[in-house]
Amino acid sequence: MGRRQSKNRTGIPRIEGVPYHDAWASFVCLKCGTVNLVQVGVSLTTPEDAYDTAKWVCRKCTLEHSNETDLPFPSWPKAGIKASHLVARRFWHAFFRSATEQPESYWKQCNACGRVLPFHEFSRHEGWGPLERQMECRSCKAAINADLNPKRTKEQLHEGSVRRRVADMLLQGENERISHKELFKRFNARCFKTGKTLDMKARDTWAIDHIMPSKYLYPLTVRNAALLCQEANENKRDRWPSKFYSNTQLIRLARLTGADISLLCNPTPIINPNIDVNACVSRVLQVREHSNLAKRIANLKTFLKDYGLVSKLSRQNKTMLGYT
Repeated sequence: MGRRQSKNRTGIPRIEGVPYHDAWASFVCLKCGTVNLVQVGVSLTTPEDAYDTAKWVCRKCTLEHSNETDLPFPSWPKAGIKASHLVARRFWHAFFRSATEQPESYWKQCNACGRVLPFHEFSRHEGWGPLERQMECRSCKAAINADLNPKRTKEQLHEGSVRRRVADMLLQGENERISHKELFKRFNARCFKTGKTLDMKARDTWAIDHIMPSKYLYPLTVRNAALLCQEANENKRDRWPSKFYSNTQLIRLARLTGADISLLCNPTPIINPNIDVNACVSRVLQVREHSNLAKRIANLKTFLKDYGLVSKLSRQNKTMLGYT
């Protein structure tokens, strides 16, 4: 069965003719330094194909970037800059590899604002084109959501907020204290997602991300903490790491933090198998006298049932919560 056609309910028009499935490659001209974009199409090219066939022309100085072009480096030895020389061939191999080897090297055109932007400026959309990215950039998506969110039912908004709140209550006491200084050192003071340099003193510009979201009962620990800029953190929200980070980033993340790579790259979320559900329930029941206990218990029971955690309760807790 074909994929259903998406509908535009936002009032924000899409630009006719924008090839929103297409990928674009980026390169910096070797002669004049101009940043150029090349429309690759609906299939990502391999570094070998790019080396063999690409003829990327600079829009400013018209230098053709191909394996048939001499390198425009007057200070290099004359023999080495000849296209036929091993030095030049090796250079061109690496040049095209850096532009095409990884999906995150590519760019994409936004269907709403028309800009051609780097891969990471688009949220993931599984099965959507060679880059599996949404047709709107994150800036336009934020504008679209500003229009759509008020249209979501109160029940939908309430359900999401309740789950996050119950998960946070269950994890109270499980979270570790994270040293900001050590976190910045570990991530070289850069947003792990975008590479943007961050200032530890400018607290409103960065965030500590739960790599495995608290929504799935993973506490904030040194092994489960990543440094992100605020924008990247807002884009990630409760998404599972494999739905937000590239494969290369997942490997780097595991090396930096000691996280379990098999868990990070799992295609679907996994509820924390090591969480002590009974200890969590005890913490949730430590409430102030004037709290709405009935509402808290109802939300807790719904959460435990939806997440398949009832079987992990002790007999006493099952009885107390009315499961037996």
